[in-house]
Amino acid sequence: MSDIISSPDNDALPGSGSARLLRRIALRLGAAVFVLWGTITVTFLVLAVLPGDRATILLNITSGQVIERTPAELAPINAKYGFDKPIAGQYLHALSQLLHGDLGFSFELQRPVSHIIAEQLLPTFTLAIAALLLAWLIAIPWTLLTAGHHRRLGALGSAVETIMAGLPPYWIGILLLIVFAIDLRWFPVVGGTSLWGTVLPAITLAIPLAGFLGHAIRGEFERNLQQPFVLSARSRGMSLAGVRLRHVLRHALIPAITLSGWAIGNLLSGAVLVEAVFARPGLGSVLVNAVSNKDFALVSGIVILISFLYIVINLVVDLISLIIDPRLRGRS
Repeated sequence: MSDIISSPDNDALPGSGSARLLRRIALRLGAAVFVLWGTITVTFLVLAVLPGDRATILLNITSGQVIERTPAELAPINAKYGFDKPIAGQYLHALSQLLHGDLGFSFELQRPVSHIIAEQLLPTFTLAIAALLLAWLIAIPWTLLTAGHHRRLGALGSAVETIMAGLPPYWIGILLLIVFAIDLRWFPVVGGTSLWGTVLPAITLAIPLAGFLGHAIRGEFERNLQQPFVLSARSRGMSLAGVRLRHVLRHALIPAITLSGWAIGNLLSGAVLVEAVFARPGLGSVLVNAVSNKDFALVSGIVILISFLYIVINLVVDLISLIIDPRLRGRS
């Protein structure tokens, strides 16, 4: 604490702390906008250079026939949707649409992309939040059980977390599906939006995340056990278990809370694969079908939305960290 007070980065003049906080917030906002713009640009360029003429694909989807098209057939489609414009003009048009909240039109489903995503976003977001909560429920008790005791127990706890963090969700999902849905029949094979149908997909996403959270909590937990406030609390008669739970754990959770911003964005993208494994409604099945059918507008819309949510959530968590922890404001 004395180091923080005496640091030259701390407030020397009234209002300097607020100015520093506002400056850091502005930098975070600017970085978030830049990352979002970069994501949109890369997505547009990748889809624009993919093999296959978009006008031909659109006509084949509309007619239900995969055949070669003549230039006379393609010309009105290219003119209508701007496919004949230079790539820079198409890019500016796409940016203008996004700024007006228009994610495009799905040629395959014949509906606005925003409507399709709105219908499927809730199951995916619900799965991501359930997995995050479950990961916390795994990581915190495991850390309390294994951290700050015997060296071998701590090494075991760290090793288990490393293994959990390295497990691919796709493999975990298939394994859980075979054991608990097909062999034991405890859960439905085809996952739904019900509580029972969400359990296995949530566990699939939660296990690797619990490993990452556990590592983050463990490092801070063991470091804070060596701090003077632990000895002070013990000298006042507080039990070791009480100190670990009420004081040490509270300080150790800060890095993991910051990590949760990254985790939610990662879970949203991971849920896309897990939903395909469990045949669960959500953005996963929609994205798989869109890729198979070369529905570029829908693919682009889903990618941009997931990126946007990832950036916004991380920005919110970052700003909250700046507000609650003044030490971060002076960091470059």
